[in-house]
This record gives sequence, structure tokens and C-alpha cells, in this order.
Amino acid sequence: MNENIIIVDFGSQVTKLIARRVRDFGVFSQIIPFQKLTEKSFKNISVKGLIFSGGPSSVGNENAPEIKKFVYKLNIPILGVCYGLQLICRDFGGKVKLSKEREFGKTKIQILKNSPLLRNVYNNKNQYRVWMSHSDKVIKMPEGFEVLASSTNCSSVIIQNLKNKIFGVQFHPEVVHTQNGDKLLKNFILDICGCKQNWSMNKFKNKMIESIKNKVGSDRVLCALSGGVDSTVTAVLVHKAIKNQLRCVFVDTGLMRKNEVEIIKNLFIKNYNISLDVVDASKIFLDKLKGITDPEKKRKIIGKQFIKVFERYSNKKKNIKFLAQGTLYPDIIESLSLVGDSKVTIKSHHNVGGLPKKIKFKLLEPLKELFKDEVRKLGKELAISKEFVNRHPFPGPGLGIRILGEISKKKIKILQEADYIYLNLIKKHGLYDKIWQAFCVLLPTKTVGVWCESENSQSGLKYFESGDACIESAFLFNKYFRNEDLF
Repeated sequence: MNENIIIVDFGSQVTKLIARRVRDFGVFSQIIPFQKLTEKSFKNISVKGLIFSGGPSSVGNENAPEIKKFVYKLNIPILGVCYGLQLICRDFGGKVKLSKEREFGKTKIQILKNSPLLRNVYNNKNQYRVWMSHSDKVIKMPEGFEVLASSTNCSSVIIQNLKNKIFGVQFHPEVVHTQNGDKLLKNFILDICGCKQNWSMNKFKNKMIESIKNKVGSDRVLCALSGGVDSTVTAVLVHKAIKNQLRCVFVDTGLMRKNEVEIIKNLFIKNYNISLDVVDASKIFLDKLKGITDPEKKRKIIGKQFIKVFERYSNKKKNIKFLAQGTLYPDIIESLSLVGDSKVTIKSHHNVGGLPKKIKFKLLEPLKELFKDEVRKLGKELAISKEFVNRHPFPGPGLGIRILGEISKKKIKILQEADYIYLNLIKKHGLYDKIWQAFCVLLPTKTVGVWCESENSQSGLKYFESGDACIESAFLFNKYFRNEDLF
């Protein structure tokens, strides 16, 4: 049984970073919104510690996020970060109030006392740089707690109740701006929680292959292949488990990059002996998106049409019971994020929040516990070609959400050309693998561009009016100036 660290999410924008840091130590972590944390969350798993995330609320607000009191009776080590520290102090009888002096950004803190949390991290009586982001502060410490560090405007920057193994930091140790923040987290995870570093991508791969075999049985699986790293890793992983029971389907939505369909088809056939069918559904997608400008509506329409294409395809084949998708952990978090009393969606991913409520398939999502960089590591474990593993992320809805406003064939063509030029330039200059993601967006704005007819032109400058958007100007700049540094 894998050891777990549960991160209780109170709405911080950097909660996912905590989970990533923990996994970097070889320990599995999962994020659970505070409303979803129940006694069932602790069944059938070995939870070694809890981390309360930061959040935008004030603990003094009437509808401030709460933690269910049973959590404190589990005798599991707890680390509160920012809002988490304040919540712990309030729940144990301390007092928190709005501070006149808000701390935001890089802040110097003074270490007052050593602790297992600070071992080999901060030396006594020295100053260290941390990243603060808070307006509340603790004005009365709860009984049994002591202060380990302070700053100019906050007297309780690090606190602990050593007997109960409850700790709190007012800053964010998960961000790179905090000096030695990773070491502090590592002390909590490995020393205080006693976690063994036994979670690895190789173990995950083997466990998932067995899980897929058991779940699918003798049924067949349709894999939604886009050619990106997520769907490619999904396809290869599922194929390892069930071999010829898998059929991959690449849907040409008409919203792909220039020449993308042929490139992916050739790459996939060249590298893998996996059944692949290409379905041209571009007319259907573009017809359904006509007149639609809202990006959320685009995502939902595209998600629905994908399912319809897959259902039509499966009707022609027998015994296809599962739909395999390259859904990642961030897709689920962003699509179904819970903050405060309301549901807050960062965006509906076409394969999560964008799916119809009723579909004929059972979903198979073997990567849904992984972050993007972990998927790349899994791809390397599966010996997948660099051409796939190092590909920049490309959204499932394609260029449909990189065109702001209404979609048209003309706009798709403009964006395809601009994107093609841009990607080729960064590849030419050795930048593609140094950049996590680079892409063009077509904006619904008019602009004026300027270019010189030729290097020795005697006629001076000529002017043109862009018919559609700023990105067209970028394309024309490149076309007429021939100066790559401008683009």
C-alpha cells in the first residue's frame, strides 16, 4: 500500500505546487478540497501526514473554509501553510485578526528556536528570505503552541505543537522564492511524518498495467489519440496491458496545427505497431462552432462532438466498452475546483467538464493521478520517442480556443500559418526544448502594420491594414521583413 500525503485545498493558486514538491521526494500526494475531506478519505490508504494549503479567505469571515474536527483526532502530523496556519491557531483557541501591515512578496524572517521542522534548513538567530502573501496574523497563540520564527510585521511566522506534531508556516515553502523551502517540506514529509521514499514512476507503470488488465478484461478499448504526449503515453501504456484489444482513433477536427494530421499519423505508424484510424470530422466540428465566441461553450461543444464521433465509430466495431483518455491530475483539479461555498472552475477541460453527462463508454484514465512532467517521465519509462515525449502541450479543443471570438476557416488558416512559422523559428534556434509551452493566439482586434518593400527600397514605407488580428501582423512582419529577430 502506497504511503500518502493528503493536501487539503483551501483555494490557494499554488496548492498544486505542494503536491509536486511532495512527489519529488518519492512520496505520493493527492489534493482533496476541504469540503470533500471525510472519514472515508482515510480508508484503504496509508495517510502519513496532512498539509493544509493557503487560501484567499480570512478565517474570521462568516463563510470561511473549515476543517472537520475529526481530522485533529487522527494523530497524524499536520503542516499548515499560510491560511492553514491561521486556521490551526483559531481551531485550537488562538486569536487571528486583520493586520494593518500586509506582507506580500519576499520577506526576511528571524529564526528564534530550532525544531525538527527546521533541521538543516535555518540556523538559529539567522535571517532568511521567504515568500509571504497574507493580510491576517495571529495575535494570540493557542495553548501548547510555541513560536519558532518571526518577521518585522508578524510575530508568528513559524509555529509548532511538538507533542501533537502540528506545525504551521505563515509563508509559502512550496515556491522557489522561499529560501530552502523544499528542505523544510522534506523534513516534514520524511522525518516528522516518517514517509518512505517508495513511490516511483517505474512502480506506477507496473501497477497501472496490471490495473488496466484487470479492469478491461476481454473487452476492447478505444483510445482518443491527439498526438500529444498525454494521449500517446496513454495509448502505449494501455497497449502494453491489453495489446490488440486497443484501437486508437485520431479525430481531425479542422482545428489542428498546420499539417498536424499527417505528421501525427506518420509518426505514430513509424514508431508503434498499434491500430490507428483517422476520422475526418472537420465539417461537423466547424458547423457546430459557427457563431460561438465563449471559450467555455466552445470546450463543451467540442467535448460533446468528440464523444459523438467515438460513439459512431464504436457502433461499427464490436465490444468496445471503454474510452481511454489522456486526462491528467491538473485537468481534474482545474475543472472541478472547490473553493468556499461555491464551485469555482478555472476552466472546463474538454475531456472532464466538457464531456456530456451520459456517454455509452466506461472511462479509462490511467494518467489521472499524474502531473504533466510526470507523464513525460512515464513516457521515458515506456521508451516512447522524444518526438512525442518532448512535444509542447496542445489543447484538446485545438486552435478553437486559441482563436478568441468566432471561428472561421480564414482565421484557422491565419493562425495555422503564424503558429507554423513561430514553432519552426524556435526549433531552428534550439529553443523548443528549453521552453515548456509556446504558441500563437489569434486576437479579435484590428491593427496596422508597417513593412519596407525591400532592403534598397527608394519608395520608403508602405502601410497595410490587417483584415483580422494582431497575429496576422506578426505573420506579415515575418513575411516581408525577413528579420527573424522581430518575430
